[in-house]
Amino acid sequence: MKMKFFNPEQDPEMAGVDYKLMYKLDLARQMADIPFVITSGLRSIEKNKEVGGASDSSHLKGLAVDIACKNSQEAYCIIKGAFMAGFERIGLGKGHIHLDTDPIKTQKVLFVE
Repeated sequence: MKMKFFNPEQDPEMAGVDYKLMYKLDLARQMADIPFVITSGLRSIEKNKEVGGASDSSHLKGLAVDIACKNSQEAYCIIKGAFMAGFERIGLGKGHIHLDTDPIKTQKVLFVE
């Protein structure tokens, strides 16, 4: 299935990201009605350490992405779109929104990093 807003073959941050996550992300982007800029997708262990990621980060499995977020209005739109698309693990970080679909982690959470 072709995505409307993302092209995993052309975006290096999307390489290795789970297809089901990308599908939900595409739907969230449509619902948010603002561009999503992926700043982090699948991470190597080294990259994860470099950015200060958790040792059990869902990024290591390709089950998480971070989306650039410049202000509270963008945060609202991204989070609203994520809820509407069915994301149940959402994080509000400094300058980004974290979305993941890791099934072994606690669901229905909104966390502040």
